[in-house]
Amino acid sequence: MSEELEAMEVNRTWTIESLPPGKNVVGCKWVYTIKYKQCVKLLLGLAAIKGWSLTQMDVSNAFLHSDLDEEIYMSLPQGYTPAPGEVLPPNPVCRLHKSLYGLKQASFKAVQSGNKFTAILVYVDDMIASNNDDDVDLLKTFLQSTSAGISVCQRNYALNLLSDTGLMAGKPCSVPMDPVVKLSKESGVPLDDPTPYRALNGRLLYLAITRPDITFVVHCLSQFIHTPTDVHLTAARRILRYIKNDPGQRLFYSAKSALCLNAFFDSDYSTCPDTRRSITGYCVYLGSSLITWKSKKQDIVSRNSTKAEYRSMAHTTCELLWLHQLLTDLKITVTAKAELFCDSKSAIYIATNPVFHERTKHIEVDCHIIRDQVKNGFFTLMHVGTTNQHANILTKPLQPGPFHSLLVCMSISSLFSPSRCPIPHA
Repeated sequence: MSEELEAMEVNRTWTIESLPPGKNVVGCKWVYTIKYKQCVKLLLGLAAIKGWSLTQMDVSNAFLHSDLDEEIYMSLPQGYTPAPGEVLPPNPVCRLHKSLYGLKQASFKAVQSGNKFTAILVYVDDMIASNNDDDVDLLKTFLQSTSAGISVCQRNYALNLLSDTGLMAGKPCSVPMDPVVKLSKESGVPLDDPTPYRALNGRLLYLAITRPDITFVVHCLSQFIHTPTDVHLTAARRILRYIKNDPGQRLFYSAKSALCLNAFFDSDYSTCPDTRRSITGYCVYLGSSLITWKSKKQDIVSRNSTKAEYRSMAHTTCELLWLHQLLTDLKITVTAKAELFCDSKSAIYIATNPVFHERTKHIEVDCHIIRDQVKNGFFTLMHVGTTNQHANILTKPLQPGPFHSLLVCMSISSLFSPSRCPIPHA
C-alpha cells in the first residue's frame, strides 16, 4: 500500500484540493484479488500453434503514466498521510491528473499501436505478449519452448516447497489423495497453530496453477482453512509426498494442435459430507492442449445425480462461450465446432430434448443456456466412457491406475519423460 501511494505521488497522479461546489467525488478503495490464469494458458496454446515468440514484461504503475483529460475528484485513499509540514485544505479531495486503476477510461489510455502483430495479456501492470516480431527479448524463465511446442513447469518451485517443508527426503506416493479418505470439518483434532497449514495451502494453490493433478485435493483442503485439523495437515503433507514423486510434472502445448475447443465435464454427486453438495469439474482444450480447468463445489444441493451433472454442463458451457469470445477478439478462427464430452446419457438427453419435464424445473435456467447453444450449433454433445472422462481427476480421488492413465491423455507428463496420447472421442 505504501509503495503504491509513493508511486502515485512521484508520478503526480493527483493534487490535493478543496472540493469545488457542485462537483461529485469518486470513491476509492484498495482491492486485493486473484489473477486468473486462463488467458495465459490460452495464449500459450495459440503461441505454440502459430509459432509466435513470447515476451514477458512488467511495467511499473502502467496506468499512472497516462494523462487524464476529464475533471475528476476522488476521495483521499485509505492510508494517505500528508507530507511533513503539509496542511490539508478544507474538505480535501484528490484532483486526478493521471489515469488511475478502476476508472472506465484507464484501459483505453493504455492502448498501443504498431505495424507488427502483438497479442498482449494485461492485468493492471503485469503483461505477457505474444507476437511475430523477432526484435524483442524472448520469455525464457516462464516456460520451455521448442519446435515441438511449449512446456509449462514449476519444478524449481516444487523443489523449494519440498525443501522448505522438510520433505525433500520424504517417501513418495503415487496419488495426491488417498481414495478411501473422506475429509470433513469434524475430521481429526484442531491444530493449535493453523498458520503453517494456511501457508502450505497457499503455496499449493499457486503450484496448482500448472498442476491440474493436485487441483481437486487442494480445493478440498482449502475448505478447512479456518479450522484445520491434524487430519487435514496429514492430507496436505501427502500432496507434498506425491509432488516428491515427480516435481517436474508439466503442461505441454503442442505446435501441431488443432484450432478448436473441446471440453470434458463431470460431477461427483452429493460428495461433501458437511453440506451434501456435489462437486463440479471441467477441463477445456484448445485442440489437444489443456488451457483451463476447474474443481468447484456447487452452490446448491442437487436432488439427483443427473441434475448435478447438468449443472456441471452449464458451467462448462459458459466457460466455452467465454473462451470462444476471447478467440474471436484475438481474430482467431476456430476450425471446427466445439465438442463437449459427457459420461451421463441422462444429461445429454435433457440437453437435446426441447420438452421440459417436472423433474427438470429445478434446472430450468441451465436448460435454456445449454439448449440455446445446442440449437445454435455452438457445440456438439458427445458421450464418453467413464474411464476416458478427463474431468474425473477434478471431482474425486482416484486409484493410481486410472489416475495416471488420465494424466497421459491430458498431455500432463514429466519434463524428463514426456508421453502423450490423443483425446478420445468415444
